[in-house]
Amino acid sequence: MPEVLRPRVGILISGRGSNMVALVAAMNAGRVHADPVLVVSNVPGAPGLDTAARFGIATAVVDHTAIKPREDHERAVLAVLKQQRVDIVCLAGYMRRLSPLFVVAFRGRILNVHPALLPAFPGLDAQKAALEYGVKVAGCTVHLVDDELDHGPIVLQSTVPVEDGDTVLSLSARILVEEHELYPRALALLASGKLEIDGRRVRVRS
Repeated sequence: MPEVLRPRVGILISGRGSNMVALVAAMNAGRVHADPVLVVSNVPGAPGLDTAARFGIATAVVDHTAIKPREDHERAVLAVLKQQRVDIVCLAGYMRRLSPLFVVAFRGRILNVHPALLPAFPGLDAQKAALEYGVKVAGCTVHLVDDELDHGPIVLQSTVPVEDGDTVLSLSARILVEEHELYPRALALLASGKLEIDGRRVRVRS
């Protein structure tokens, strides 16, 4: 029986990359049928680069302050991804909004995790916005990336109750625990080829 090819995953980070660690651990443990082949940071010295190297994963830095405009920077990132034959891109604390140039290159193959129940509270400081709004339930969303900010079709969501006395730090910490569980599950679905996208709706084929 011929061996099924495992998708090659590239992960983009800007900082410590805690979700990157969760994704890599899930792939290495066999919970996700894919291989982590590259971690790219737009920030030189991002702590996640050393972590990736300890996992034995190739790393690259494409400094956005050294390559302008945005499209030129993204072309440089895409070149690195192409060199490593990346099939799927995961954003793990990557603090750059992707332009249509990048999205088109990996259409339907870019995942992002956001610390809110989209479409509520897109953008930065989502946990702070949720607390200020007074919601009783918060959470996180893994979605496919499109041309708009935190907007693409939703793959999975997980809820987190907001407790009396919650601060941004305490709520963020509980949401992050859920992110580390949810993101690998979403990647496993995408890597398996079971996701069916119909407009904004995402279904899982049996």
